[in-house]
Amino acid sequence: RDAAAPTEPVHLGGPAEILAVRIMPVLAPLVAEGVRLRVTAGLADELLDGLRAGRFDLVLSAVRPRGRSVLAAPLMDEEFVLVGAPVWHARIGPLGTDDVAALDGVPLLSYAADVPILRRYWRHVFRQRLTVQPALVMPDLRGVLAAAVAGAGVTVLPRYLCADELRTGALLALLDPEDPPINTGFIAQRANTTLRPEVARVRDVIRQAARTW
Repeated sequence: RDAAAPTEPVHLGGPAEILAVRIMPVLAPLVAEGVRLRVTAGLADELLDGLRAGRFDLVLSAVRPRGRSVLAAPLMDEEFVLVGAPVWHARIGPLGTDDVAALDGVPLLSYAADVPILRRYWRHVFRQRLTVQPALVMPDLRGVLAAAVAGAGVTVLPRYLCADELRTGALLALLDPEDPPINTGFIAQRANTTLRPEVARVRDVIRQAARTW
C-alpha cells in the first residue's frame, strides 16, 4: 500500500442533533489535522445493527446496546425540559406536577408521531398517560426547537439542545421538577475488535469532551 494513501475514514453514527450540536465541534480539530470522518445520522437500532455488521466504527446511542457483540460505555446524561416561548408561558402560567390540565388544548411539538419524549415526560413528571395527538411532527429536534422558539407550541427537549434559548429567554422552562427525566447516552464499538488508531482517537476525544457535558 502506498504510504501516502489516505487512511480509511472513521465511520461514526448517532442522533442528528447530538452529532451537530455536541460532536462536530469537538471533532473539528481532528478533521483539520487530517482525520477523515464519515458521519451518519439515524435511529439507535438501525445504527447499532450497522455497527454489528461493520458499517460503522463507533455509534452514539440513546439506548443501551444489548448483546455481547457490542461494547458500550456511558457517555452523558441528558435532562429533559418542558419548554415553550414566552407567549405560551404567559398563557399557561406557573405549572406544578399536578397541573397537567393547564396544558389541555396547547399544541404539542414532537419529533415522532408516537411522541416518545413527551410521553415519557408526562408519565415521569405528571404521572399520567399522554393521549394527545401532536400538532407538529418533525424528525429532527433542532426543527422542533425552532418551531417552539417561533411560538408554535410546547415541547420537551434535552437541556443541552435548548440551553442557549433558555439562557436568552427565547424559551422558558414551564416546569422545574425535582426529579426530571434523564436519559443516558452511550458510545458503542464492536467487541473483540482492535480499533484502528484514528478510531480510538475519535472515541477518546468524544469521551474526554463528554466529561464537561
